[in-house]
Amino acid sequence: MAALPAASGRRPRPLARLVRSQEGIVFLLALAAFVAFSLAMPAFLTPGNLLALVRSVSILGILALAMALVVIARGIDVSMIAVMVVSVSWAFVLARSGYDFEVALLVGAGFALACGIAIGALVAFGDVPPIFATLAAGSVIYGLGRTVFFQLEMQNVPPGQDWFLFLGQGRILGVPVTIVAFGVLCLVLHVVLSRTRFGWTLYAMGNNPGAAKVTGAPFRPMVVAQYAISSSVAYVAGLILASSASAINARLFNSTMIYDILLVVVLGGIGLNGGHGSVRNVILGTLFVGILLNGMTILNIPFTVQNLVKGLVLLAAIVADSIVNPRDEQTGQQGDL
Repeated sequence: MAALPAASGRRPRPLARLVRSQEGIVFLLALAAFVAFSLAMPAFLTPGNLLALVRSVSILGILALAMALVVIARGIDVSMIAVMVVSVSWAFVLARSGYDFEVALLVGAGFALACGIAIGALVAFGDVPPIFATLAAGSVIYGLGRTVFFQLEMQNVPPGQDWFLFLGQGRILGVPVTIVAFGVLCLVLHVVLSRTRFGWTLYAMGNNPGAAKVTGAPFRPMVVAQYAISSSVAYVAGLILASSASAINARLFNSTMIYDILLVVVLGGIGLNGGHGSVRNVILGTLFVGILLNGMTILNIPFTVQNLVKGLVLLAAIVADSIVNPRDEQTGQQGDL
C-alpha cells in the first residue's frame, strides 16, 4: 500500500511563517511604509534622508534597548527620561560653575546610577509595582532637578568641548557616531542576553518570577541591577542627544518620548508580560517607528496628528501583544506591571 503524503510534516512557506509572527507582521508593515513613502515622496529615498532617518532614531533605539532589558524581566521604566534630562543638565550646570567637564560628567553618571539603584530597591525590596514606582520616581527626580539643580529648561554644552561634540556630530568611516553607538550597544546587549548568566536569569524572571525565586536566583539584586543599567544607558543616550544638539532641553520630560520608546519595544515584539524578546525586536521596532515618523514629518503632518497616529499604533500593538502573549495566572494576581 502506498504511503500517504505527510501533509502535516510540510514546512510552511517563508511568507506564511512571516505573517504568523508579530515580528513578521511588523517587518511587512515597515516594508510597506518604506515603499509607500518612497513612491509618494522622491526626497524620502535619497541617501541623505535615509542616513538622517537612521541617525534620528538611534537615540530612541538606545533608550529602547534599556527599556527592553527591563521589560524582558517583567518590569517597566517610565522614569528614564527624567533621569536622562536631570543628570545631563546637572552635569552641564556643574561644568559651567567651575568643575572640570570630565568630573561634572562623572557626577552626572553617579547621579543617574544612584537613581536607578533607588528605583530598583523600591521595586525589589518595597514590592511596589514597577509602573507606579518609576512613574512617581520620575516626577520626584524631575522636580528635584528643576528646584535644586537648575532653573533653566535649556542647558547648553559648555564651550570648548570639541571631543564631546564629536559624540553626536562626528563620523567614523563616514558613519555618524550616533549610529555606531547604537550598533555597539545592540551588540553588547545581544551578548548579555544570549551568552551570560545575567541574561538567562532575566528571561527566567520574566517567564516565572516565583520559580526564579525558588530556584535560588538572586531576584532582588537582579531587579536593582536592571534599573541601574536602564538609568545608566539613559544617561549615555542623554549625552549623545546633547552632543547632537549642543544642548539638552528639560522639556523632553513632558514630551511623548517615553511613549515612543514603549512603541518601539511593544511594536517590535517584546511582550509586556516579560520572558521573551531580543535585540532584533528592538532594531525592527526602531526602524519601523523611524520610517513612520520620518515619512509623516516630510509630509508635513501636524504634530498633534502624528501623536494621534502613534497613539493608535501603540494601542494596536498592546492589544496584539495581549492576544499573542495572554496573561498567566501569576500575572493576573499581581498585576501586569
